[in-house]
Amino acid sequence: MLVAFSVAPASAGPDGSVHDAVAAAVRVVRDSGLPHRTDAMFTTIEGEWDAVFDVVKRATDAVLAVSPRASLVLKADIRPGWTGELDGKVVRLEQALEGEA
Repeated sequence: MLVAFSVAPASAGPDGSVHDAVAAAVRVVRDSGLPHRTDAMFTTIEGEWDAVFDVVKRATDAVLAVSPRASLVLKADIRPGWTGELDGKVVRLEQALEGEA
């Protein structure tokens, strides 16, 4: 399964930034050992249901350690029996785009 999530504190620092709290959450993801990718808006994790949601919970807890309130957005692609989809989906997309040329 793939889970894309974004977790952030409900209140920002004086400059409007939330990067310190988000960094704490991303650190949890990186330390998990699960395949992942972080971009400007989401972090996507690949793994089994319990492992992925454990990481999401711990990442959310890391944000709650510095803020009394957090916002969490999740999107999941649940496809039993498939692995390597963090890259596989992108490869198939690029192949489809090359086929249009």
